[in-house]
Amino acid sequence: MTIGGVSIILIGGLINFGLLLFQLLSGLHYIRVPLGVHKKTGIALVIFAFIHGLLGILAH
Repeated sequence: MTIGGVSIILIGGLINFGLLLFQLLSGLHYIRVPLGVHKKTGIALVIFAFIHGLLGILAH
């Protein structure tokens, strides 16, 4: 499962890392964002993490 020679699971992991970093920085108020944005990216993080984990299990 690749896109342009790069694993979909790797891409999902990088997206998860970016979302997690954003959540951490906005939660600690290093990045000022409205609460709604913080909540929506948290939901996106859960969804992407679930898909990432599911693809990892299925790929094994």
